[in-house]
Amino acid sequence: MLRRKIKRQGVRAMLIDLVQLRTFVAVAEEQHLTRASERLHISQSAASAHVRAVEECLDTQLFIRTNRSLELTRDGLLLLRQAKTVLNEAAQFQSFARELHGKTKGTIVVGASSEPMGTRIGEVLAGLRARYPLINVDLRARPSSGARQALKTGELDIGILLARPVDAGFSYYLLSTVQFRVAGPASWKRQIDAADWAGLASMPWITPTGSSIAYSSMMDQLFRDRGLEPNSVATFDNAVLGRALLEGGVGLMLIREEHALAGQKAGFLAIAPTAQAQFPLFISHLTSRRNDPLISAFMESAKSVWPEMKLTPTLANG
Repeated sequence: MLRRKIKRQGVRAMLIDLVQLRTFVAVAEEQHLTRASERLHISQSAASAHVRAVEECLDTQLFIRTNRSLELTRDGLLLLRQAKTVLNEAAQFQSFARELHGKTKGTIVVGASSEPMGTRIGEVLAGLRARYPLINVDLRARPSSGARQALKTGELDIGILLARPVDAGFSYYLLSTVQFRVAGPASWKRQIDAADWAGLASMPWITPTGSSIAYSSMMDQLFRDRGLEPNSVATFDNAVLGRALLEGGVGLMLIREEHALAGQKAGFLAIAPTAQAQFPLFISHLTSRRNDPLISAFMESAKSVWPEMKLTPTLANG
């Protein structure tokens, strides 16, 4: 834990622990207490208490409440950068300690999207447990953008994500390239088949929120790069929820090819003949933790399930 003295009369020295610091970072990134508590799997009251403890310990206000969000104060913004550094260093310290003692035991926290199809995560974790029975697994649903942030702060040890390899401090291992298709209600098939790009864009769409980086990037590739703007009538931040809207007949949606083909076979979806996109699927971890026994054990298991898995260079413009 980090010792900080409060220079206020009548207030004893207090401690900031890593859990409180991690809560501060999560609240800062989410700008919302409820979303941060859900992300950390703690109660909202606990998250509020953690933030309050950090503020009291540092004798400074970290957040200003606006209409619907929490915004960092100037001090909070400066402290956020340092907090991330401390959390990263703490993860490296734990990694070094495990390496020093050669103990392959502990809990590994893995973040994956709510769409496990194609990741074979069940096989990977089953193999991990078979080889290393002293390793416990904590599997958490996390969108790719959130997984990247959680890797940086130590909330996650491993992330399985749709992403571009842009983080210089990460090691990215390419698993596969995921195919996506544009699909809509089967009753729209004739209109979908006949539509050009402008016609597709003008139809009702179910689109991702800005936090869905992979989906947003593919939508840009399909439409905005052609100077078109999809007619969005509903948005989603979770692909499973988006598909519920699609199956309800709300509009068109960019979905994984396996879901599109299954819906077409079942008779409730129609697939646009030419509109398709693709995005890489990676396993990722902090490069600084490559020698951590927990990380090494996970990657060993992943390699047995994904023999073609390979380390991918980070993009220079990331």
